[in-house]
Amino acid sequence: MSTTADLVLALKKELKAAHMTYADLARGLGMAESSVKRMLAKGDMPLSRIDAICRTLKLDFAELARRVADAQPLLKELTQEQERAVVADKKLLLTAICVLSMWTLEQITSEYRVSEAECIRCLAQLDRIGIIELKPGNRYRLKLAKTFRWRPHGPVMNYFRDNVVLDYFAGGFDGAAEGLLLVHGSVARGIAPSFVERMQRLAQDFAQQHQADQKLGQDDREGYTLVLAMRSWEFTAFTQLRR
Repeated sequence: MSTTADLVLALKKELKAAHMTYADLARGLGMAESSVKRMLAKGDMPLSRIDAICRTLKLDFAELARRVADAQPLLKELTQEQERAVVADKKLLLTAICVLSMWTLEQITSEYRVSEAECIRCLAQLDRIGIIELKPGNRYRLKLAKTFRWRPHGPVMNYFRDNVVLDYFAGGFDGAAEGLLLVHGSVARGIAPSFVERMQRLAQDFAQQHQADQKLGQDDREGYTLVLAMRSWEFTAFTQLRR
């Protein structure tokens, strides 16, 4: 939700873009210029005054609020509390994964045993958590950055380690556009971070392609899960054999 300070800051930008001076605004509001300057400098005013300034600028208040929302920084990571809320309900977790793939309410309810009322409830909860901004008609705007990731040792990743990893790797990885590579080796410590950077670029490429392909029909897309990992590690059974 936009704060009043955010709205006032956006109004200042709109005034500048419209080449409107404080004197011009004061005349439009029927106020003294000094009062307008003081009001905008303070950065706090009733919504009725913000609405009056919007009318003077010939700007719809809803449009102003949308611009403020779009300007808010996107989340790269959730808090522990937010992640705990996501994994506390399986249908909420399912809905969260679906919105990360930009599924509509209709797609979710047609593919899974989730009623429309349950899906709306989950979307509303994801809005409260901060993952999406729920809009009229049950549309939403994702509030996560392209570089978003679940916390490495947070509730969601722990849930996936406990419940999903074995299920994922049980597959043969021999289908169309599937593959599993396991490479072990010793490299210089200084060069190792460059491989992690390449992995991050590949993950971003995948995420960007996902965004670009949303314009395609559902029949022209297939759901994939890309898992990338690299760590300094030795299989515990091997470690136990060390002298």
